[in-house]
Amino acid sequence: MTTNATALSRLLIAERQMLLRAVRRIVGSEPAAEDVAQSLWLKIQRIDDEPPIRNQRGFLYRLARNLALDQMRGEKVRGALFLATDTPPDVAADAPSALATLLGQEDLARVDAAIETLPPRCRQALYLRRIEQLPAHEVAQRMGVSRQMVARYIAQAMEHLMDDPDDD
Repeated sequence: MTTNATALSRLLIAERQMLLRAVRRIVGSEPAAEDVAQSLWLKIQRIDDEPPIRNQRGFLYRLARNLALDQMRGEKVRGALFLATDTPPDVAADAPSALATLLGQEDLARVDAAIETLPPRCRQALYLRRIEQLPAHEVAQRMGVSRQMVARYIAQAMEHLMDDPDDD
């Protein structure tokens, strides 16, 4: 940790209660003030030694104030987005058309059929990794194989699924 970061960390610990009160006046609640204090801690851990900070207390309070104001701006934007529930009447529906739904179902049926033709170990690796979204090391552990073997199974499965059945 740099000298500036160390000194600011110590100052943050010593001034924590006063900083929380100052930030709480800006953000309006204790939990929000705690969030700002956490952000402040993380921010000061990344401060370099050059240039040296002469007024560390002033710097710390200014940084806390700026983070609190940033949080308030973010809350205003998120609040405006979530409160805007009026949908203009000329906005198209998000639902796909009946034709798109039918074509999607046909594509899904073809993929399901292709998956069923995979060798069992490839199918199992593909399911655990892509559907269950397990990390490769966990898939390897469950299957009792190496991570490299899991990668091979998935590569084989993807190659098989990407083959165009109309080319035969």
